[in-house]
Amino acid sequence: MRDITEPRLDPELESDLYDDDEISVVPQVELTVPKTDDPTEPTVTFRMWVLGLTACMLLSFLNQFFWYRTNPLTISAISAQIAVVPIGHLMARVLPTRRFFEGTRWSFTLNPGPFSTKEHVLITVFANSGSGSVYASHILSAVKLFYKRRLDFLPALLVMITTQVLGFGWAGLYRKHLVEPGEMWWPTNLVQVSLFRALHEKEKTLKGGVSRNQFFVITLITSFAYYVLPGYLFSVLTTVSWLCWISPKSILVNQLGSGSAGLGIGAIGIDWSTIASYLGSPFASPFFATANIAVGYFLVMYVITPLCYYLDFFNAKTFPIYSGKLFVASGQEYNVTSIINADFRLDHKAYAETGPVHMSTFFAFTYGLGFATLTASVVHVLLFNGKDLWAQSKGALRKNHKMDIHTKIMKRNYKEVPLWWFLSIFVVNLAVIIFICIYYNTQIQLPWWGAFLACVIAIFFTPLIGVIMATTNQTPGLNIITEYIIGYAYPERPVANICFKTYGYISMSQSLTFLADLKLGTYMKIPPRTMFMAQVVGTLVAVFVYALTAWWLIAEIPNLCDTSLLPPGSHWTCPTDRVFFDASVIWGLVGPRRMFGDLGEYANINWFFLGGAIAPVLVYMATRMFPNKKWISSIHIPVLIGATAMMPPASSVNFTSWLIMAFVFGHVVFKYRRSWWQRYNYVLSGGMDAGTGFMTVLLFLALQRSEIALNWWGNAGEGCPVAKCPTAKGVIVDGCPVF
Repeated sequence: MRDITEPRLDPELESDLYDDDEISVVPQVELTVPKTDDPTEPTVTFRMWVLGLTACMLLSFLNQFFWYRTNPLTISAISAQIAVVPIGHLMARVLPTRRFFEGTRWSFTLNPGPFSTKEHVLITVFANSGSGSVYASHILSAVKLFYKRRLDFLPALLVMITTQVLGFGWAGLYRKHLVEPGEMWWPTNLVQVSLFRALHEKEKTLKGGVSRNQFFVITLITSFAYYVLPGYLFSVLTTVSWLCWISPKSILVNQLGSGSAGLGIGAIGIDWSTIASYLGSPFASPFFATANIAVGYFLVMYVITPLCYYLDFFNAKTFPIYSGKLFVASGQEYNVTSIINADFRLDHKAYAETGPVHMSTFFAFTYGLGFATLTASVVHVLLFNGKDLWAQSKGALRKNHKMDIHTKIMKRNYKEVPLWWFLSIFVVNLAVIIFICIYYNTQIQLPWWGAFLACVIAIFFTPLIGVIMATTNQTPGLNIITEYIIGYAYPERPVANICFKTYGYISMSQSLTFLADLKLGTYMKIPPRTMFMAQVVGTLVAVFVYALTAWWLIAEIPNLCDTSLLPPGSHWTCPTDRVFFDASVIWGLVGPRRMFGDLGEYANINWFFLGGAIAPVLVYMATRMFPNKKWISSIHIPVLIGATAMMPPASSVNFTSWLIMAFVFGHVVFKYRRSWWQRYNYVLSGGMDAGTGFMTVLLFLALQRSEIALNWWGNAGEGCPVAKCPTAKGVIVDGCPVF
C-alpha cells in the first residue's frame, strides 16, 4: 500500500493532489484515517459475497427477533465486522486459487489472495444493512397486533422495500454537499475506520505496550464475560436507582430516583447495552455535541418536567410523571379499539362517550420539543451553514472546486456513480408506491398524492438534517412534522398517517445512511460504484429477512405485544412498537386538531415551533456580538433541544450513563491523553459492542429461550414500584395508593 505523500513518476498528474490542504480540517479524522490507497486490492470477491450476505441475513433475523422484547437488543454490525475476520483468513487459505473462464471478460477466481481490508469493508456494509431496523415493520405490528386489522403480506413487504430504498434516489444529489467536504466528517464512521485498522494493519508496539488488535481482543473478552452479570445473574446493574432504596414506598422518592419511570436522579446503568442502546456509542460523540445533549437533558428532566408536573400543567398529577402511554381523564389507560369504526376510522360517537385522549405532561412536552427541534434545525443550518452550503452548491458545478484530501484520492482512482442511477431508483420506487396507494388503498389508506408530498418533505430536509448528522453524530427526525402535516391533510386515518410518516421520515434517514456509507467508502477508499451496489443489495436482502421474521413471530407467539393477555414476566411486550402505535392514535386516528389544534387540550404546545425558530437566531447574534467568546459558537440549538428526542422509549438511566462515558472519553481522555485516545478510543467502542452482542445471543440461546430464570433480589428490577403512580386526589390506579 502506497502513501500518497510519496513522489510519483509524473508530477504533472499529481499537481492537483499535493498542496497545502492535505491535513484534514477535523482533528479526529487526521488522527484516525490513513491517507493511503491501493487500487489493486481485491474488493468484490466470492468471499465478500458469501460473508456479506450471511452477515446481513443473520443480523436482520436477530435484530427483528429481539425487537419485540421488553429490552430490545440491537446487535450492531461491529459484531459481524469482528466475527468475519478469522473466517475470511481461513477462506483465503483453503479456497482454490484456480481461475475460471481465463482469458475472457468473465474470468474470476474464488481466491484472489489474502483477505483484504476492502473486502472486509464491503462485508461490513452488508452487515450495516442488517443491523439497522426496518422502520416500516412497525406498521405491520401496529395494524395486526394493536389495531387487530387486516394487512396482507405483499403490501406490507412492498411498503417495507420502498421505504428503505426510496431515499437512495436523492442521495446522489447531496454527495457534493455531505460527503466530499472535509468538514462533513460523520463521526460514527471513525469507530469502524479505527477497527478496520486494528484488525488489518501490522503495528509496531513498544516494549510492554499493547497493540490495537490486542486491546480489542482484551476488550471483547472482558465485555463478553462481564455481560453475564447485567444480562442474567444480576440484572439490577442495568438500572441502579439507589435513591429508591431509601424509601421504596414513597411516590415522591420513586419519581425522583427511578431511572426507568422517573427523573433518574443519581440513576446509572453499569451495562453497555444500557449506555449505548439509544444514543449510540458515547465514544463517537464530539464533546461539543455531548455538552449540548447534557444541557438539553438537564433542562428537560430536571427543570421543565418537575415544574410542569408539580404545578399540575395539563392535569399532570393525574398521570405518571414519565410515560408514553395514552390515558382517559380519570388516569386509566385508554382503550383505543373502542373508538374505531368498521371503516377503520374514528367512531365519533364512541369517542364522545369515552372522552378525549390524554398524555402525561412529559410526553406532551416531548412533542413540543420535537416541534422546536424541527424549526431550530432549519434556522440553525441556514444561519451557520447556509453560506457554506451555497458555496458548495456553486463550487460543485465547477470542475476544480476545493475537495478534502480523501475525496481527491477517490476522484483520481475511481469512477463516480452516475446521477441517473440514483434518479432511476427514485422513479421506480415512486411508481411502486403509487401502485400500493391505489391497489391496496383499503389496507394502506394513503392517497397517491401523499407519496409525492412525503418525498418533497424528505428531499427538502435531507441536506439540513444531514449537516447536523455529519458534524455532531445526532439526527433530528422528521417523524413529528410528517405526522402533523398528514394528520391535518388526511385526518382520522391511522394507517395512512403512519405510512406517510414512514415515507417522509425513513426515506430521509435511509438517504443519510447511504451518504454515511459513501463517506466510509471515501475513508477506506472503496470504489463508489461498488459501494452503491453493496448498499442497495444489502438493503433489499435485509428487508426480505426482516419482513419474513416479523410475519413468522406474529404467527408464532400468542398474544404478541398484548400486555393484558401475556403471562407475567413475558419478554414479548414490544415497548418501541407501543410508542409507534400511540403516535398513530394521536396523529392519525384522533388527529392533531383534536390534540394540538383548536379542539385540543394541548394547543399551546404549538408555540414551540416559534421558540425553536428564535433560539438559533439568538445564538447567532451572540456569536457576532461576542466574537471572542468561542464557547458561544459551540451552542448547537437543534442538538440541545432535540437531546431527549428518544424519550420515550429511552429513559433517564440511558442518558445519565451515556453522558458520563461521553464526557470522560470525549473530553477528558481526548484532551489530556490524546495519544491513548488516538490509538484505542474507537477500538474500545467496537470491543464493547462485539463482546456484549455475542454474550447476549449466547444467553438467549442457552438460557432465556428455555425460560430458565434466576429469581432473586438482584433480578427483581430497580426497586421503584410506585414511580408510575399518579398523585392527584381521588385517582385510582391498580397497585397505587389513593390520595
